[in-house]
Amino acid sequence: MDSPPPSESPPLPFELTPTARRLKVKERRQGLRIIGVGGGKGGIGKSLLSASLGIDLARRGHRVVLVDADLGGANLHTCLGIEQPVVGIGDFLDHRMGGLDEVMTQTGVENLTLVSGARDPLDVANLKHHQKLRFLRGIQGLAADFVVLDIGSGTNFNVLDFFLVADHGILTLVPEPTSIENGYRFLKSAFYRRLKAVEKLYGIQDLLESVGRQTGATQGPRALLTEVSKRDPTVGRLLELEMQRFRPRLVINMARTPADFEVGDAVVAAWRKFFGLEMDYLGCIGYDDEVWRWVRLKRPLLVQSPGGAMAAAVRGIADHLLQLDVAHSSPAL
Repeated sequence: MDSPPPSESPPLPFELTPTARRLKVKERRQGLRIIGVGGGKGGIGKSLLSASLGIDLARRGHRVVLVDADLGGANLHTCLGIEQPVVGIGDFLDHRMGGLDEVMTQTGVENLTLVSGARDPLDVANLKHHQKLRFLRGIQGLAADFVVLDIGSGTNFNVLDFFLVADHGILTLVPEPTSIENGYRFLKSAFYRRLKAVEKLYGIQDLLESVGRQTGATQGPRALLTEVSKRDPTVGRLLELEMQRFRPRLVINMARTPADFEVGDAVVAAWRKFFGLEMDYLGCIGYDDEVWRWVRLKRPLLVQSPGGAMAAAVRGIADHLLQLDVAHSSPAL
């Protein structure tokens, strides 16, 4: 079959509609990197990790915008120790403000600003398609070095698309069976959400649907790739490239025991074995009562305790992210 070259493969599922085709990657602000912090369930520390990463990157001299994309449950301002902002995402979506830069709030940390959703109406959690496109386009146009998205939990399309827009999609887990199970489900849903974009663009829905019926959803992406490659090697190569591009990052949070600190490597190995996909393990954050003491006092941990264990762990995670950026931007030898 005649297929466009793999390099033209779309990075995002929302670029496929006629309206969204205008949202080309070239419209992204030059140099901008997007970090999405997500997970399969709530209560795993996504907001605290987002705020801490934002603070650490800002202190390194990067211009950082934190975006509270946990629509309907926004509380990132609390982790930053600031009052609930008077403007937010809803003002932008309702066209009361022309750009996301107009709803930014200063955080008290140099180089770090916040786009909040804390005062937005409850129905903002159920974005219409055109609102989501406008929101994502606004994110890509922000004048920053890094945008950190604090993403809600679950597997609805808005959550998955916020995760997929990121250059670094971070899966956050706590070392508990329910969190790990939900995390696998979250990533699997994100992968197939991305795959839907590819099949629509290249007109291969019928082929993938036929293969999917034969292999079964429980077999995972690797079995799908094997069967597709047998039927059509060109499509198989395209699918393989998409699988390589889908490479989530992993952070383990609230580790208490030595076994907890080994969960990250086990998750990466299981993901590779059962799904045939790669994952980058960024690091593990140990449980610390001091963390929750500062949260209860509504004080940002990295500001109040920059020499603590969590601050050190976050710096290590940020180091890994920056190293990945350097590796991906370096020309191949």
